[in-house]
Amino acid sequence: MIGGRVLDTTALAAFAIGRPVYVRALVWAAVEENIVLAVPSAALGRAWSLLEPEHHAALQVLLDLPNTVIDELGPASALESGLLLAASGQDDIVAGQVAASARRRGWPAVTGDPATLRKLDTTVTIEELP
Repeated sequence: MIGGRVLDTTALAAFAIGRPVYVRALVWAAVEENIVLAVPSAALGRAWSLLEPEHHAALQVLLDLPNTVIDELGPASALESGLLLAASGQDDIVAGQVAASARRRGWPAVTGDPATLRKLDTTVTIEELP
């Protein structure tokens, strides 16, 4: 079984900025161990918008890694994310897609905002940023 991690906006931004260094260490260990890093497209869009332009190149490095995959917000994942949001009373499609991706894959979600993901799905394993 292939294992991996789902990276949310906070994890993507932390990698690009380099703080905390935990995320960069996680990414490079994933490269060495051939662990897949799933990036939900909604989280990626938000990360691009939040990062200062000088950090965009670092984010692109992550996206270009051979073990990084983009989870597109297509019709099926939009439905799954939307149902999670409806059940929890939340309205953050980014968090919804991250939680849905982690649940579908059975992988931990790496985040600096665990409370938001836990409100959406208590069964999703959270790997909290230090």
